[in-house]
Amino acid sequence: MQHHEALIYTGPERMRVILGIITCILLAALDQTVVLPAIPQMAATLGGGAHLSWVVSAFLLTSTASTPIYGKLSDQLGRRAILVPALVFFLLASVWCAVSTSVLSLILARAAQGLGGGALMAVSQAAVGDVVPARERGKYQAWFSGTWAFASLAGPVAGGFISQHFSWRWIFWGNLPIGGIALVLCIRGLAGLAPAGLRTRIDYAGATLMTVSVTAILLALSMGGVDFPWVSAGEGGLLALSAVALAGLIAQQRRAAAPLFPGALLAQAGFRHLLQISFYNSAAMLGAIFLLPLMLQWLYHATPDQAGLALVPFLGTTTLGAFTAGQITRHTGNSRPVMIAGLALSALAFAVLAAFPAAGSVALPVSLSAVFGLGIGFMLPTTLIAAQSQAGRQNMGTATAMLITIRAMAGAFGATAAGALLALAHPNLREGFAMGFAACAALQVAALLVALRMEEVRLASTIEAKG
Repeated sequence: MQHHEALIYTGPERMRVILGIITCILLAALDQTVVLPAIPQMAATLGGGAHLSWVVSAFLLTSTASTPIYGKLSDQLGRRAILVPALVFFLLASVWCAVSTSVLSLILARAAQGLGGGALMAVSQAAVGDVVPARERGKYQAWFSGTWAFASLAGPVAGGFISQHFSWRWIFWGNLPIGGIALVLCIRGLAGLAPAGLRTRIDYAGATLMTVSVTAILLALSMGGVDFPWVSAGEGGLLALSAVALAGLIAQQRRAAAPLFPGALLAQAGFRHLLQISFYNSAAMLGAIFLLPLMLQWLYHATPDQAGLALVPFLGTTTLGAFTAGQITRHTGNSRPVMIAGLALSALAFAVLAAFPAAGSVALPVSLSAVFGLGIGFMLPTTLIAAQSQAGRQNMGTATAMLITIRAMAGAFGATAAGALLALAHPNLREGFAMGFAACAALQVAALLVALRMEEVRLASTIEAKG
């Protein structure tokens, strides 16, 4: 490794980091989807089926809430110093999941898994920024999007096969070999990455307030309309708790010596615009992912297997869009035109789908899903690369974690809002799906308006030697 005005990493040095990151992403993505088809078997084995949805929700809650903390810690202490212990903790929690004998034990174990899993995405993605210049990063982001798409398809298939032919417990035992490989690759690959930020006090107060606020709002989204009505004391109490914790966080961040969310970062208009765009885009994406399989089954009478296969064009074009965006940003060094094109394309496809929710042939929604998948694929790597470029090396992990947290929160909002629109239109499902996809189009138009007024983010061709 050479040290000049910019850091230069050789091809093999980069690949050691990239392989570790891909394995971490595979592990994190699989664990979000692999349990879904196994839930009926879990209910039969453990009882308490009414609360088994928390097997999914608990992982989402803790991984989302812990992501910004890991990002900040990895800036200060180094990527490997955070990612390796988090991986070990994740694998120990997987063993706990596998040996659980009650629903409560399994839910607590999944929450522990999420605490480790929060580092897998945030820290590994930040490590890419340590070794790959912003202008080159899109190429690798396409690999990561492909890994995520593969895991999204393979997870439910593998989970269904394992739970049908073996036991759901083997889903969690299966994490151990993949996690072991990730551990070895990360220990080797991340060894040469020095901490990018200054060694300052960790903002534990901010971390606690952030965790309480995010957990309360996600609990409200998860439990509303299921465990208690949307308009109820329980729902209002959770929303109030989230608001109070958020207000406390904002006040505390202004006083903290080393805040979890650096004021200098949030003061940048370009970074704030990217957070807005990411929120709208992710809400639209998760809303569409929620709506599309249901529409194919309820309006087009497809079987669950057929509906699952119909998602393949969407996932395929999402990966293609990420790859194409990576190539364009690599050659031009500009991110804004790619974002504008992606948002316009997906907004148009959503609008057409909203206008014709039941066109007679399944070819129309599947074709349109491929179009909005391409547009969304343009967005996923481009917003991340642009945000990292805005942040600089010193705040790389913090910026990455903030963006991933915004995406996760937006996804919860998008899926919940889509479900609420369907419930509102019931029993007129056609109208419900029309409103749902119209909302997705409106979100992309809102993001497009932000992108049109933001300044261009030029992507650097070298890596800063200092933050």
